[in-house]
Amino acid sequence: MARQLTFDLPARAAQGLDDFLVTPSNATAMSVVEAWQDWPNRKLVLVGAEGTGKTHLTHVWAGTADAQIINATDLIDTDIPALAGQSVAVEDADRIAGDATAETALFHLHNLVLAEGGSLLITGIAAPSRWGIGLPDLKSRLEGTTLATLDAPDDMLLSAVLVKLFDDRQIAVPANLIDYLLARMDRSLAAAAALVEQLDQAALSEGRPLTRNLAARFLHRETGSET
Repeated sequence: MARQLTFDLPARAAQGLDDFLVTPSNATAMSVVEAWQDWPNRKLVLVGAEGTGKTHLTHVWAGTADAQIINATDLIDTDIPALAGQSVAVEDADRIAGDATAETALFHLHNLVLAEGGSLLITGIAAPSRWGIGLPDLKSRLEGTTLATLDAPDDMLLSAVLVKLFDDRQIAVPANLIDYLLARMDRSLAAAAALVEQLDQAALSEGRPLTRNLAARFLHRETGSET
């Protein structure tokens, strides 16, 4: 059978409040972020492993608080004084640990944002005490900040995300496919997105609808495991 041409069409990357799926694994963190106007000292550290939804929840907060989002690795090149008093989210702050220049930039941003009435959201993969921050004043401020944690995605969340990702691509999936994938996929939102994209491409290349059997063949080719 001739293979069909496939086209790498981008799927919609929805990161708004209506697209954030709340389940027990993220409900507590979501409630804390939603109550951002009540944060002690107007700041919060949001932590969770890769693929737990930190970036999505950060965008939800930024949209609600009219905040700017900056990756911590870009702080050195950021006009920090221009952000005084604004609401700001700093992503992946744990990645600058040991970089004295970047740590100093975050320290100044922290002080300028909060001193002028803004709010500050900082994200990382674990609690700040585990980041290895070298600047003592920054370390103490981060460790004294309220902490919200995103747990690993539960089955309810992963199932809902898979359904939504397939729907975003206008792919109708059989009822038995979602549970089949849940039992075999890596437990992260990023893995779910990658798997849906790969299965979409596999179905397109074979020129047939996505089925459990097609998914089984794909996973067997990728992992060599029994399906």
